[in-house]
Amino acid sequence: MKKVSSDDKLRLVGFNNLTKALSFNLYDFCTASTSKERESYIKYINEKYNAAKITKVLTGVCDIIEAKVLNVSDQDYDPWGASSLVLMSDLKGEDSTSKMMSSLIEGAAELKNSSRAMHLDKSHICAHTYPDFLHNGSICSVRVDIDIATCGEISPLNALNFMFDQFESDVVVIDYVVRGFTRDESGKRIYIDHPLQSIQDYIRPDILNDYYCLDLSLQRDLIWQTKMLRTKINEQDYFLGDADLKDPEIRSRLDDVKREMRGVLHMFPEN
Repeated sequence: MKKVSSDDKLRLVGFNNLTKALSFNLYDFCTASTSKERESYIKYINEKYNAAKITKVLTGVCDIIEAKVLNVSDQDYDPWGASSLVLMSDLKGEDSTSKMMSSLIEGAAELKNSSRAMHLDKSHICAHTYPDFLHNGSICSVRVDIDIATCGEISPLNALNFMFDQFESDVVVIDYVVRGFTRDESGKRIYIDHPLQSIQDYIRPDILNDYYCLDLSLQRDLIWQTKMLRTKINEQDYFLGDADLKDPEIRSRLDDVKREMRGVLHMFPEN
């Protein structure tokens, strides 16, 4: 992972108002050919991807990127699906940003309430789950979308490895965009405050080794995308019970799942 050392940090005038947006979309696939198997899949989704567990992941992200949790709102849905929203703030409270904000707040009587003050530099994380098990009644999947928007010095890229560790991800699409500008000591506009060639720079090698990766990099526009397809798999994991992997019908169902994964990665239309 490439990091910016303390000696490499930009010296800014005022505070860092860059907005960094990370979208982490993952897909978890399996096969279920009977109503009983589909019911088991729904139970699996509701247990593994419920609102409380999603929120725990999001607050874990806050710890990693050094952000303070301000508020949490989450919800489970009937019959399936969940969502969570975490409002957070930059924890690097002793930097120039917080000092400047504190001086502004002290001078404004209407903003002396500390909870209001914290909202001036707020960021957020939101997550939604989207189960799908209607493809010819045999292929099941769940998509988890996690969107992180941060302001100031904190970077959501630092949480990528943690999110990979928390989920079973067969297909992953990661988008990263930096917007706005800040200024250095000479007054020159700065559009990005950290080096980035590829999102893969922030993902551990042992994770990357399990995936086939495709990169899109629009450096001039500060847009990056990495799409990933798991290649190192345990075939038994794609069945809700023990399966005879030598059975031709089982092999056919497994091929269907792999075809579906490739279709989602490359956005192929269904037959």
